[in-house]
Amino acid sequence: MRISKFFIYSGFVVFLSLLTGPTEQLSQRAFAGADATCHFHGKTLAEEKTVLACADKRKESLIKNGKIDSTWKDIRHEKIVKVDGKKAQEWMVTFKNPSAKDKSKETLYMYFTLIGNFIAANFSGN
Repeated sequence: MRISKFFIYSGFVVFLSLLTGPTEQLSQRAFAGADATCHFHGKTLAEEKTVLACADKRKESLIKNGKIDSTWKDIRHEKIVKVDGKKAQEWMVTFKNPSAKDKSKETLYMYFTLIGNFIAANFSGN
């Protein structure tokens, strides 16, 4: 019995795709991992460590763009919590800079979607 090359190759491709092709769960998990841009898709909630890494990157960007003072550079996050936002729950990361000249700007609040995308940063906490 002779099997054509087409069926052999097709079977091989199907076999490889089953081994290497992502499932829906794996592909969503991949989207919620830390990356260089901190831009995510999918529905999987980001882990705290991913959001904190993105908050540090965003803080560096704010310093570089002159939005916040360079004294924030070595400040580590104080806490991360889930809060109720305007549209849905959000991650809120806070940084506290005791050396801030303006005491009303001593605490920096950063907000991220639950999948890890940056929403906003401010000193008011609102």
